[in-house]
Amino acid sequence: MLQLPSEYIEQMKAILGAEAEAFLASYRLPRTQGLRLNTLKIKEGSAFADKLIREFQLEPVPWCQTGYYYEEPQRPGRHPYHAAGLYYIQEPSAMSSVALLKPAPGEIVLDLAGAPGGKSTQIAGCLRGEGLLVANEIHPARAKILSENIERMGIQNAVVTSAAPDKLAAKFPAFFDKIMLDAPCSGEGMFRKDPDAIDEWSLDHVRMCAARQMDILPDAVAMLKDGGLLAYSTCTFNVAENEATIEALLQRFPELTLLQTERIWPHKQKGEGHFVALLKKNESSGDADHGVDNRSGVKAKGKDKPAKANKQIVEAKQLFGQFCQEVLPDWEWDSPAEPVLYGEQLYMLPAVGAIGSVQLNGLKVLRPGLHVGELKKNRFEPSHALALALTEDKLRSARTYDLAADSKEAEAYLRGEALTTSRNENGWVVITIDGFPLGWGKESGGQIKNHYPKGLRRPL
Repeated sequence: MLQLPSEYIEQMKAILGAEAEAFLASYRLPRTQGLRLNTLKIKEGSAFADKLIREFQLEPVPWCQTGYYYEEPQRPGRHPYHAAGLYYIQEPSAMSSVALLKPAPGEIVLDLAGAPGGKSTQIAGCLRGEGLLVANEIHPARAKILSENIERMGIQNAVVTSAAPDKLAAKFPAFFDKIMLDAPCSGEGMFRKDPDAIDEWSLDHVRMCAARQMDILPDAVAMLKDGGLLAYSTCTFNVAENEATIEALLQRFPELTLLQTERIWPHKQKGEGHFVALLKKNESSGDADHGVDNRSGVKAKGKDKPAKANKQIVEAKQLFGQFCQEVLPDWEWDSPAEPVLYGEQLYMLPAVGAIGSVQLNGLKVLRPGLHVGELKKNRFEPSHALALALTEDKLRSARTYDLAADSKEAEAYLRGEALTTSRNENGWVVITIDGFPLGWGKESGGQIKNHYPKGLRRPL
């Protein structure tokens, strides 16, 4: 059994009373493993979904329709399907907060502390490619991981930012229909997964986390539309970071109404534990007390884009169009998008609500929409993100080369090796795994040069 701090044990006895012994006994059990199917790629109830359930011996998570338990020996994170973004490895309790928030297609949603990406990618699945997800993470290294997971899951309608909550609130006052805040916390629900979290725990750390959460929450309230919903969650058990924080928030913002709270306890449910509160923002007199400018628009710094920049964007879009005609004839945007150039990198920013490149000025943006490719001396080179965003309808007439998931070729491709074919074709080709996009190759003379990103390649 894990060596738990005596103060933590006393805290849990005070909270749970007679149930404390059962709770503490749960630390003798192995931690819970889970994954969530990516419905942007796999249809619920499809034959392929059934195949995955059988192959990994999955059992359903009761509070998440797309969530499943698996046992450690299955190791789905090492399977090529994981690299193709067919599912996301996520602790089952953590799936509960987005399930309670219930994002819907067409809504504008913020994940305020999104890394590593479990809740962001779950939100994207709920949006079904319609609407907008802004996934934010203040810490740069963690924001990079968040961005990579957004890419792997093939999400087109997401913007990834790395900004302090107050800077984000200044850009997006009363902007979001729904906000997810999985708050930085003392991590009591991480003890079985990460024993180092035990060493970091103390009552002072709990109090510090609760204070930090109250620093972040007012900015979340400021960014929420009237009538919007805020889900606040933690992976911790103490009252200070959960019920007491919500009570303090309600006292500070009378326009908020608490709709529901849920707790998942590891001695009652199969999971590491989670807390979530769902709140609604009612009609209010304004955001003057929040320290946020609530005007309807945000002006860009400086003058409008110079003519040269506009010309570059037009040329980039033309090159991308020519590439699609040759390689992806069925490519069409699922919703309107604004072409944006970051240096030589071309992105398509979802044209949803009032968002545009103007609103992103002054923010650190890692992914302003879908990264489609790079311009290289009047030619277009497709991005890995574009490959992973290809759905069945867009692949129908695309140039592809399919690999079986259990083949040596699949392992070779993931290691970055060239592939040998018996075909006589030339040009860019989508490498697929059992029909699902995995990355790009460039075919010539019976050889496919590997364009799987070097940072993702498996060791030789």
